[in-house]
Amino acid sequence: MRSWSWVFAFALVHAFAWSLGAEQRPHTERISGSAGDVLEDNPVGRLKVYVYELPSKYNKKLLQKDARCLNHMFAAEIFMHRFLLSSAVRTPNPEEADWFYTPIYTTCDLTPTGLPLPFKSPRMMRSAIQLISSNWPYWNRTEGADHFFVVPHDFGACFHYQEEKAIERGILSLLRRATLVQTFGQRNHVCLKEGSITIPPYAPPQKMQAHLIPQDTPRSIFVYFRGLFYDVNNDPEGGYYARGARAAVWENFKDNPLFDISTDHPTTYYEDMQRAVFCLCPLGWAPWSPRLVEAVVFGCIPVIIADDIVLPFADAIPWEEIGVYVAEEDVPNLDTILTSISPDVILRKQRLLANPSMKRAMLFPQPAQSGDAFHQILNGLARKLPHHRSVYLKPGEKVLNWTAGPVGDLKPW
Repeated sequence: MRSWSWVFAFALVHAFAWSLGAEQRPHTERISGSAGDVLEDNPVGRLKVYVYELPSKYNKKLLQKDARCLNHMFAAEIFMHRFLLSSAVRTPNPEEADWFYTPIYTTCDLTPTGLPLPFKSPRMMRSAIQLISSNWPYWNRTEGADHFFVVPHDFGACFHYQEEKAIERGILSLLRRATLVQTFGQRNHVCLKEGSITIPPYAPPQKMQAHLIPQDTPRSIFVYFRGLFYDVNNDPEGGYYARGARAAVWENFKDNPLFDISTDHPTTYYEDMQRAVFCLCPLGWAPWSPRLVEAVVFGCIPVIIADDIVLPFADAIPWEEIGVYVAEEDVPNLDTILTSISPDVILRKQRLLANPSMKRAMLFPQPAQSGDAFHQILNGLARKLPHHRSVYLKPGEKVLNWTAGPVGDLKPW
């Protein structure tokens, strides 16, 4: 009986999706209220950032060794450095700085297949902090409380790609007072400290721009997803990978005509997303999947499947208004949940997604643009000012434990 209901819903949905494409042409909707105001904030004049000049072995030489670092999803650490070097918020005078930035490319140690290995990252970070604390007085007066670090690994400053190991390690002890800018975001997790700024992963903006199709193209695909459903090598049963969310999507909807899902990655991938009403984002435990960025940029309503997730720039982007949250346990009911959303609600979400400010906030373009992800990071830092006087330590006062953590982390880098 359910298969007949799918066929009936499929016919209705296709007619509905085509009508949405015709109705939404150039219409956009301003993001009203505090979220919209925050999204469009201009950070210039609201903070000053001092950029430490480190030996090139911490950044530029790593990039020279492997230029692939510029293209993977963790490349925000590189482009943030480049952005700050020419930004109007940069100050050459550390005495007037509100924030201090240490440019370290800790995800630029890549495997032959291009995946970052974080095993040396703790030693590299420790070495850089030892350097700035020895050559400048600013780290020691707060032990990093007015410093920020970009740590876009799977589990941020826990520096491991396996959750069990990351939890065991915890956040590097020397970063416990600093502000972390990271892609990982899950509430009540040891790898997300209070006050962290959660950012989107890096997705090539020029590549996406090259695949834009006319805005009035009908959205003839109801639900779209391309990607892995199982980690065949490490988790063939699908219980761990993406916390089982992707495996559940495949098992429940691989034969459902409402769902255009596959492991294949066609050459028309970006164009297909722009023809879809809903794009699945089974993130599992982290918002670092480029699927989320792509959905927002291409105006495809993100269906966020990730319990307790903290999404990028959550204090600025009204995720509940532009997306659909589905609990991991409710994945078997995805078809019912999505087909029950009224056309008016869908149209409003699409109008919000069509707002250029929403798309800019998810990208790291070169050159930078007003309101982009670089500026949203600065906005997040500006909203933390002024620093409370409690962050400044008394002469001789120490808080951090320099010898904490695994023995291997204490080795020289």
